[in-house]
Amino acid sequence: MSSRSSSRSGAGESSRPDFIDRVVKIKRCAAVVKGGRRFSFAAMVVVGDGKGRVGWGYGKANEVPPSVEKAQKQASREMVSIPLVDGTISHVAKGRYGAAKVILLPAGPGTGIIAGQAVRAVCEAAGITNILTKSFGTSNPVTLVKATIDALSQLRTREDVERLRGVSLS
Repeated sequence: MSSRSSSRSGAGESSRPDFIDRVVKIKRCAAVVKGGRRFSFAAMVVVGDGKGRVGWGYGKANEVPPSVEKAQKQASREMVSIPLVDGTISHVAKGRYGAAKVILLPAGPGTGIIAGQAVRAVCEAAGITNILTKSFGTSNPVTLVKATIDALSQLRTREDVERLRGVSLS
């Protein structure tokens, strides 16, 4: 049995060796039909390359593996680039999605990722190694992931700000 599971994970890694996949949430939905209950599954997945690109996907299917595959496919299509500075972010970022609010703070080397499960998945997939985070409002993982990616998409480097303002910040 162990040889079968290792061959399955090897096949998944060979198709996309440079992406980091994190399953954030799997939801089960039940529809009551004439013969009983019919279950369907929805999966929320975060995909990143560990070098500043991250995306999220949401897939639905009648079984768990197809829903995860659909979510991974959507996440890899909708990746956004974020600027990283020495394994952390360049400045404080605030993100919001619905009732979820997230604050991301840059941290010094050796701090690690101080975050909850949903925000941690996004940071690890993006390649952030040192960051402090705080979430407010809802604790729903789906909205927290969307709020975190909203905050990361607002990040700008010093060079971008200098170019946009037309001044030198040095």
